Amino acid sequence: MKRTGLIVNILISLLVPAFRAQVSEIVSGWQKDPLLKSASFGVSVLNAKTSESLFEYNSKQSLVPASTLKLVTTAAAIHLLGTGYRFETKLFCVGSFDKTSGILQGDLLILGGGDPTLQSENFFKEGLSVTDTWAKALKDLGMKEITGKIIGDAGYFPRNIPNNWIWEDICNYYGTAPCALSYKDNKFTVFYESKEEGSSASIRSFSPQYLSNTYNITSNVIAKGTGDEAYGYGDPFSFSREIKGTIPANRNNYEVELTLPDPALLCAEELYLSLKKIGIQIKDGSACSDYSGKNSNTAKRLLYTHYSPSLERIIYFTNQKSNNLYCESILRAIGKGKPDKGLNLVKKHWANRGLDTTELYMEDASGLSRINTTSARFESQMLSKVYRDSLVYHIINNSLPISGKQGSMSSIGKGTLIENNLRAKTGYITRVRAYSGYVKTKSGKDLAFSVILNNYNGSAREAKLRLEKFLIALGEL
Repeated sequence: MKRTGLIVNILISLLVPAFRAQVSEIVSGWQKDPLLKSASFGVSVLNAKTSESLFEYNSKQSLVPASTLKLVTTAAAIHLLGTGYRFETKLFCVGSFDKTSGILQGDLLILGGGDPTLQSENFFKEGLSVTDTWAKALKDLGMKEITGKIIGDAGYFPRNIPNNWIWEDICNYYGTAPCALSYKDNKFTVFYESKEEGSSASIRSFSPQYLSNTYNITSNVIAKGTGDEAYGYGDPFSFSREIKGTIPANRNNYEVELTLPDPALLCAEELYLSLKKIGIQIKDGSACSDYSGKNSNTAKRLLYTHYSPSLERIIYFTNQKSNNLYCESILRAIGKGKPDKGLNLVKKHWANRGLDTTELYMEDASGLSRINTTSARFESQMLSKVYRDSLVYHIINNSLPISGKQGSMSSIGKGTLIENNLRAKTGYITRVRAYSGYVKTKSGKDLAFSVILNNYNGSAREAKLRLEKFLIALGEL
């Protein structure tokens, strides 16, 4: 056994110079490539087990990492929150509840604890809705009537968007603001009908809809092209929006997803409907939201607690689907409702583990802000530390899309050595492409790597093809 291991190590040591030469040739080619001649890029490839550097180029340069930053947040959260962490949403009686008569004299309060998964499409596909489950639980307690209102309380988080998210992002589904009482992924769908190329597309309907308010949408969407290039603009907390751009021609019920203006209100209204459906009367007949936080100090009686899926499951979807809402909600959980505190704790966590956090600047948790910067070296060294922590590695590695198979990596490396052997978190915002993750090479070596590309010319697809060639070369060692 020892002799076999020694032979393998000798063979690998002989292969490393050839590997470095091959990767170096690719990166040197980028410097002459018209697409990349004005770009900035950093590369770091390490032996995952030992952190030995196998190849680097501009590895310490500060670059915008886009969604690869989610690895920094989610890996830290496993230690800072614990694998068994679950968000809690609590139903309270504000007033009195008499089990004999079944009457709640006062308001029913939904106190949000930051759970981003309430009625999320990733966790609720069939069966009872979350509000139907809550209504059943209250009926099982003997509740028959509520004299007051249904209040969705989202005061645990500040009601704002993360700093420096841009105008084009903040009203669209991927730029939805975290909310202490998130609901249905904090997004709503505008259904369009489009006809011939060049004609104006028309709005058919919206979903979900509110009981007490209506969306006011100004639309200037044209039937053109093959993809969804329609974007919403406006105040993300307002019911008034403008949608501009293009969608494909000759489509029926084409979906454009925007940020939900008031998730806490929608949650309260849908609980109101679930209560009525199950036979519980609401005398006041209304539902509302509250973002003030005043109810945290109000005298109240706990009736029911809803627990989110485990942190491990939430991290899986955070990284698999690059879910900004989930990631920003995890950060606020770390900071006990305060995003700035969460950012400081994440950075302190990695400093305590020996990483040079002068190479990390976090404006948000998810990477959507263009102000975030990190280095390829920081991300690869972090991944190497994660590799040597069996608990964290299992969760993070499992959350990374598999090359040639899953999500944002499904088209990368098909039919090559890295198919099924490379897992990576991708990062993409305008003029930024990045990949960070692990690869098992043909010699059986596990590598941790990060490659970050900023300010390229040409299309995102062209940049992706350049980086794919690099990723394929990583499997050759």
